[in-house]
Amino acid sequence: MSSGSQPNAQDVDGLEAAVDQAIAACDGDMRSTIRALIVANDYLESEVSELMKAVSHAYVRGRFLTYSG
Repeated sequence: MSSGSQPNAQDVDGLEAAVDQAIAACDGDMRSTIRALIVANDYLESEVSELMKAVSHAYVRGRFLTYSG
């Protein structure tokens, strides 16, 4: 879903189902749900950061060739 377009009904339904699943996984406790999502987001951000560092080092060391089209 792009930022300039309106979400279609299927996107909204999928998002609502994901919200319901997250709340159900935390036994209906909204604070626990938000806490779990923040922890998961922090973990994913740290993973992305580590992967970006690894890729950058690999390119610097010349392990990967850049694609020039």
